[in-house]
Amino acid sequence: METEKLYSLFLDSEGITTDTRSVKKGEIFFALWGEKYNGNEFAAEALEKGASWAVIDDPEYESDRTILVDDCLTELQKLALWHRKQLAVPVLAITGTNGKTTTKELTAAVLSKKFRVHYTKGNLNNHIGVPLTILSAPEGTEMMIIEMGANHAGEIRALTRIACPGYGIITNIGTAHIEGFGSFEGVVRAKCELYEYLREINGVAIYDDDNPLLTEKIYKLINRAIPYSDPTGTDLVVEALDSDLNLSLKVSYQNKTWEVPTDLFGNYNLFNIKAAMATGLFFGVDIDDVIDAIGSYRPGNNRSQVRETGRNTVICDSYNANPVSMRMALNAFKRLEADFKTVILGDMLELGDKSREEHEKIIGYLTTAGFSNVLLVGEEFGKLSADAGFRSFAATALLKDYLEKNPLTGHFILVKGSRGIALEKIYELL
Repeated sequence: METEKLYSLFLDSEGITTDTRSVKKGEIFFALWGEKYNGNEFAAEALEKGASWAVIDDPEYESDRTILVDDCLTELQKLALWHRKQLAVPVLAITGTNGKTTTKELTAAVLSKKFRVHYTKGNLNNHIGVPLTILSAPEGTEMMIIEMGANHAGEIRALTRIACPGYGIITNIGTAHIEGFGSFEGVVRAKCELYEYLREINGVAIYDDDNPLLTEKIYKLINRAIPYSDPTGTDLVVEALDSDLNLSLKVSYQNKTWEVPTDLFGNYNLFNIKAAMATGLFFGVDIDDVIDAIGSYRPGNNRSQVRETGRNTVICDSYNANPVSMRMALNAFKRLEADFKTVILGDMLELGDKSREEHEKIIGYLTTAGFSNVLLVGEEFGKLSADAGFRSFAATALLKDYLEKNPLTGHFILVKGSRGIALEKIYELL
């Protein structure tokens, strides 16, 4: 079936689904493949549960309400591109090694003060998630924010061809998923695929002009660029104030000054906030609305999130981790004044042949920073913990057993690790 005809069916449907566990009546089911499953096998189930159509790529599973295509994923992406072109709204793409999700959430909060904003939910930031985000844009959407993640070279380039952003932010570039990029230079090239696309279409990059690497790439690759410090031709100054736990700001703009308390832990979130504020002002959001959006933002999903549990104060930052973000979190935690502090870290995954070296650096930092109550989880930390004198656990389940027998009370606790370590399973014990 041609994409145009499939698009007509999409317009008459209740949306797109790829999961039979949550299919709703009237949705179109796309039978995507995974490493351990063949979506075609679930097409009949999706139709039984109320799907209007099932898009398949294996003729063995054809029925009267299936649509046979060459490749379901390719067709999903083509459908998203078709829909993107019909929407004709500004699209902002956000990528980067650290902070892209928090920046996306903050930016959506700011822009929502003026526009009906549709943006990436959760971690739908890959070759499947980006098309699903575009296709779920509701009627009346005035602006889209698309988060773009990547584990390999070429992925950002491919995602830009689907989302067609006219605006883009690279939050920063560091050593994450280096296994898929080969080297730090490979990471740089991959992230800058967004800048290269914006140059091709004469789009606009909004960038951190305090970041030397990004500034260098901007001057080499971008025709139209907006610095965080000057989004409208008037200086925007955003500084961190001394604070006990959550980040507080001093904001100066147009000869006015505000002090803004936030619910975000860690001064490293200052850069995410700058990105959101600069973007909002660039798009014409009133400064008072920008300030209100930042001050009202409540982090979730275990990203720089502070929880008072009744027993402890827990800094939940376990959504993901890489060497840069882990060091930034530890740095902020080190400055926190508290009688009893505990650090719980999980392995940083997808670092390839740099893994041992990067974990050794974190162990060294923990030692020199003077952290004494440290609990480590994972194979990489386990190889190094004995020499440093830190307690380690091969898996999160073993740490849970330990915490059940040795409960923590009255502590400030930092929890950080890669998502694959699943440290969120210990929060109920803290």
